[in-house]
Amino acid sequence: MSTRQIASSTLWQIASQAVMAALSIVTTRFVYMGLSPELVGNYNSAYGFLQIFGILADFGLYAVAVKEVSRAEDKGRVLGSMFLIRAVILVISLSVAILIAFITPAWRGTVLPLGIAVAAFVPFFTLLAGMLRTIFQVTYRMKYVFIAEVSQRILTTTLIAGCVLYVGLNRSTDATFYYFFLAFGGIGALLLCVFSLFFGFRLLPFKLKSDRAEVWALLKMASPYGLAFLATALYRQTDITMIATLRPDYDIQNAYYGAVQRMADMAYLMPTFLLNSVLPMLSERDGKGDDTKQLLGKTFLILLLLGSISALFAFLWARPLVSLLVTDHYLSTTNQPGSDTALRLIALPMFLNGFIQFAFYVLLTKHAWRRLVATLSIGVVISIGLNLWLIPTYGFVGAGMTSMIVHAILVLILLPQSLRLMPMSISRKYLMQWIGFSLGLGFFLWITSPFLSGSFSTVIGLVAATLFMGVLAWILRLNRSLR
Repeated sequence: MSTRQIASSTLWQIASQAVMAALSIVTTRFVYMGLSPELVGNYNSAYGFLQIFGILADFGLYAVAVKEVSRAEDKGRVLGSMFLIRAVILVISLSVAILIAFITPAWRGTVLPLGIAVAAFVPFFTLLAGMLRTIFQVTYRMKYVFIAEVSQRILTTTLIAGCVLYVGLNRSTDATFYYFFLAFGGIGALLLCVFSLFFGFRLLPFKLKSDRAEVWALLKMASPYGLAFLATALYRQTDITMIATLRPDYDIQNAYYGAVQRMADMAYLMPTFLLNSVLPMLSERDGKGDDTKQLLGKTFLILLLLGSISALFAFLWARPLVSLLVTDHYLSTTNQPGSDTALRLIALPMFLNGFIQFAFYVLLTKHAWRRLVATLSIGVVISIGLNLWLIPTYGFVGAGMTSMIVHAILVLILLPQSLRLMPMSISRKYLMQWIGFSLGLGFFLWITSPFLSGSFSTVIGLVAATLFMGVLAWILRLNRSLR
């Protein structure tokens, strides 16, 4: 295991997310073109609601699987047990989600409950495939994840785009197409699961056999992660569901807010991919008593860079990015906040999320899960309280304001705790490189923003910005610092 393998693993995951993000832009664009704002809001609400139960179904099993499979003698047996546990928890969790959707009074007579039932196949197959991702993570063969995830998104995008173009949909109010679009997502997730099984079984054959004692031992190990991930989901993912229950115009509100949350979710995933790649080496070195300061310092530098990139694009290019992702109908006006307003609000949480994730993994590595869960629970209470206060009056703007406050509080509490447990070594050179990169990128985005007046110019701008970041990183010699 080497830093080169970590870099390769992380880059394959980032490449996968970059391609999927591009395809997601196309998919979202066609969804917003084909369905009315009301149906778009229900589409976003269905996925937002299921995200909470998806995190609950994960129960921290992936993080435990990466650690346990990487060091187990019989890797296939351990993976088979983890896969079986994941499947059972998935069925229970998603069944509860569907039941709640159908008995919630505010959603009776709407298309949302049935939409949630149809959309449930997406987290089901995606999370099954996610457990198989352990194989590729511990063997550092993340190229197979790239193939599976990109194939999934190509299929879903093709089905939705083909439906819109073939039928000639234009902001349709026919709920049949709303259900079709959700079902297409499930078909794509099924392909992801099939490909993951095919590639994964070739690398690490496993059987679905499990010993009761082993199951309980694995669940005991996973429970701290599960509680921490659940708390994270509650403070980060409940806003769409709370909008759906607190606002009579939830469909319109979530039409504006849902697309932005999807963009934020992609930004939130980047630090997770990096830290998942670092986790095996970090656990191994810490277990041996080796120095981890340099490893943590380089990891923190990458988190700073990823956070700056996400936040600067979200804040300075909010209007062109929203226009590219959805349509101009969802842009803000002098009298009405729009999706670009929400994106600017989410820029700060995008930046701060990496530091929370950093502390998250450090505290779990040191088995300080009680203080982690306690701190995240404080974030949950603050998030729910502020959303209950702000959403009825301000809608998605209130949800965005809540996200900013909660992320800032959690960073202030968690980061000092993690640094006391596992100090890092981050040089003045690293900090100056990050500042130089952020200032250079920010100036580029600010000066080019007025020229991005349409989808084509925005795409050209994204290509130019990518090239600029590469040149800027070379000038600042970031490639040498990250070796």
